[in-house]
Amino acid sequence: MKRKHYNHTSLPYPRERLLMVDGGRMGLKQHTVHGLVEFDISHAREIMRQHKAQTGETLSFSAFILACLGKAIDMNKHMHAYRNWRNQLILFDEVDVNTLFEVEVDGKKTIRPHILRGVNKKTFREIHHEIRTFQQGHKSSQESKFIQWFVLLPGFARRLFLWILLQNPQLIKDYYGTVLVTSIGMFGAGSGWGIPVSNHTLQLTLGGIAKKTGIVEDRIEPREYLSVTISFDHDIIDGAPAARFTQRLKELIESGDGLCDYQREVAS
Repeated sequence: MKRKHYNHTSLPYPRERLLMVDGGRMGLKQHTVHGLVEFDISHAREIMRQHKAQTGETLSFSAFILACLGKAIDMNKHMHAYRNWRNQLILFDEVDVNTLFEVEVDGKKTIRPHILRGVNKKTFREIHHEIRTFQQGHKSSQESKFIQWFVLLPGFARRLFLWILLQNPQLIKDYYGTVLVTSIGMFGAGSGWGIPVSNHTLQLTLGGIAKKTGIVEDRIEPREYLSVTISFDHDIIDGAPAARFTQRLKELIESGDGLCDYQREVAS
């Protein structure tokens, strides 16, 4: 039988993606519950637009979300607890967030991970500065160096390393961070949620931003809503504390927490 040949382009598979493949395979074994929520970010976005108009500086929306996330977890550290092989729960004082940023490598846009350490102990300004610094010098970051050699290992060695890592909360903190935040279209048009596969006790997936009508002080107004998927390991976190965490995070984000303080710092 004669085979048909179709026009196509063959490209090498990016070795960095192997980390995602291995992590996804391990994450399928976790008992994850997903909550699909919307946060009204109209107030926060308006503060950012005003700041840019006045100073020319573009504030990092990711930094704002991470600052709010750190404060919300700080009120209940069980939200990023991990179980060790002795069947103990390990509650870390510092919230280390593993997230992805779009950077330029050899003239091309690509994604690189970065762990922001202790976001619950940092201001929005400090997180904003760290993100901008990473985007400019990502090639020398600890995470980039680790990935470069890790993806060169054979598949069985990578998966064995991940299995050992996931049994040890301290290794999770060192190499993976205690919380994962990812974006599937935070700056895209229209709402939309993602259902991730996660190895973390807590993960936030930021979806699209949509303009909708909302009720503010009994008035109908156009508002901006961010779609967020909050995923948590049900082996560690129950629904009630997860709901309280979500409500606290919602209050912080919708109030624009920390943004006005930053504006006053810049003005002074």
